Amino acid sequence: MKKLHALVLGATGSTGQELVKFLLDNPHFYKVSVFVRKSMNMKHKKLIVHKVDFSCLKKYKYLVKGDVLFSSLGTTRKEAGSKEKQYLVDYIYQYKFAKMASENLVGHYSLVSSLGADHKSHFFYLRIKGELEESIKNLTFKTIHIFQPPSLIRQPELIRNGEKITLMILNILNSLGVLISFKPLSVKKLAIKMVKELKSKNSEKITVYKANDLFMR
Repeated sequence: MKKLHALVLGATGSTGQELVKFLLDNPHFYKVSVFVRKSMNMKHKKLIVHKVDFSCLKKYKYLVKGDVLFSSLGTTRKEAGSKEKQYLVDYIYQYKFAKMASENLVGHYSLVSSLGADHKSHFFYLRIKGELEESIKNLTFKTIHIFQPPSLIRQPELIRNGEKITLMILNILNSLGVLISFKPLSVKKLAIKMVKELKSKNSEKITVYKANDLFMR
C-alpha cells in the first residue's frame, strides 16, 4: 500500500479526533490535512491544519487535494440553533466539500452517516443523513465508504448527560439480547474501522457499512 495523504473534515469532533490520532500514528499516511473552523492545539510533523470559513468554502478548493477524504462533520439541532443551521452543517457544507474533493480527483471518500439514514425518513436528522448519502453516491470518487454507526460512545469529556442515560439503557437491553443492532460503538473503534477498510479487497465503488458490520472481530 503506497503512502497516502489524508484529508479530514470534522477533525475536532469526537470521531474526527480519533481519526486524526490514528492517521498520525499510521505509517501508511505521510500527511494528514484537517479543515477546521477553530484552531487545534494538536501538533505533529505530519499534521497540517487549515482554518477555514465554511460559509465560503469555494475559495479553499485548491487545498482540497490528497488521496482520501474522511468526513465526520456533524452537529445537532440544539448545538446548531435551528433546523436550517443544522442542515447547513450536516448537508450543505459536507456536500460542497466532497464535491470539491471529487473534482480535484481525490480517489476515496469515507463518510460517517447514521444508523437509519434515509432520504425519505419522517425524522429530520435521518432525512438529512440520507439525502447526503444519495448526493455523495453521484460524485466521481473511485470508491466511497459510507458508515452507518449505531449510538456512539464518545470521549468522557465530550459525552452529554442524555447520552449517558441512553447508553446505560442500551447496554442493559443488549445484555438481555434486545436491540442488538443498536449496540453502542466507541468512536475509537469506528475510526479504526474506517481506516482499515481502505485496504478492503471489495471491488464495489460504493460500500455501505451497517451497524453490525462495524464491530471488530
